[in-house]
Amino acid sequence: MEQRLASRLGRPLTVVGLGTWQLGADWGEVEEKDAMAVLEAAVEAGVTFFDTADVYGDGRSEQTIGRFLRDHPDVFVATKMGRRAPLDPAQYTLSNFRSWVDRSRSHLGVDRLDLVQLHCPPTSVYSSAAVFDALDTLVSEQRIAAYGVSVETCEEALTAISRPGTATVQIILNAFRQKPLELVLPAAAGAGVGIIARVPLASGLLSGRYRHDTVFGADDHRAYNRHGEAFDVGETFSGVDYDTGVEAAVEFSALAPTGATPAQTALRWIIQQPGVTTVIPGARNASQATANALAADLPALPDKTLAAIRDLYDDRIRPQVHDRW
Repeated sequence: MEQRLASRLGRPLTVVGLGTWQLGADWGEVEEKDAMAVLEAAVEAGVTFFDTADVYGDGRSEQTIGRFLRDHPDVFVATKMGRRAPLDPAQYTLSNFRSWVDRSRSHLGVDRLDLVQLHCPPTSVYSSAAVFDALDTLVSEQRIAAYGVSVETCEEALTAISRPGTATVQIILNAFRQKPLELVLPAAAGAGVGIIARVPLASGLLSGRYRHDTVFGADDHRAYNRHGEAFDVGETFSGVDYDTGVEAAVEFSALAPTGATPAQTALRWIIQQPGVTTVIPGARNASQATANALAADLPALPDKTLAAIRDLYDDRIRPQVHDRW
């Protein structure tokens, strides 16, 4: 699989990675054997970059990956920290960082974490010199090899990119969330900052599999967070009203080229955006993980298709999301 290097990170990432929120919580129950099968299928398909967080299943996702790493030590693992504590800027201290990082090191079974990301902290955290000094200290202590941020807004991303130690920015980017193309991706490319594109399928909408009457389980965030009841509503269906998203997804599905699924088309669209380092679709089973990885091998989408996707966004999606994030 193609790999891309962000100079600040200093290590290439496969252009398709694996997001592992699904293996922890908030997407319905996933059994251990199924989670391990997802990880194995992803690696067999060429993926060597996993993204997780200490809050996914309160550590369950990290622990599962840790067991997998015993036989696959070459996989690059990015984790996140900061959302197990109250979202208060006062919590973002060196002492807490050490505690959080050490817990993740234990879960993953490693001496040094490959990449640690602040997990969508309060906006003021991105402007705190003390926070980034603390992250630099974690690097000097060899608890972590590099650090980045996971953001909700483009403004937060640009603030983080201006910090010289920020190696990566993780941001929602998909055909239904195109604002990062304007300023964030060019700024990241210019600074050598890696872009990790998350929520690439708009919580599954862009797969084209959902209908107006689709029912999600009570433990699935697509049921309980549609209006931001638990966390930022932009994380669920990219902030798009569900019924609008279903209708727009039908139009998007019709743009998929022969031999590609709508989901693969959505991933291919992200891959070919200048400045993207990796995209991290999740998977609940091995076949999904394999199919997602195959998006890396698809031919580039033609200009006609790119224009149609842009028009679809402008007509159906932009009024709901573009000015919010």
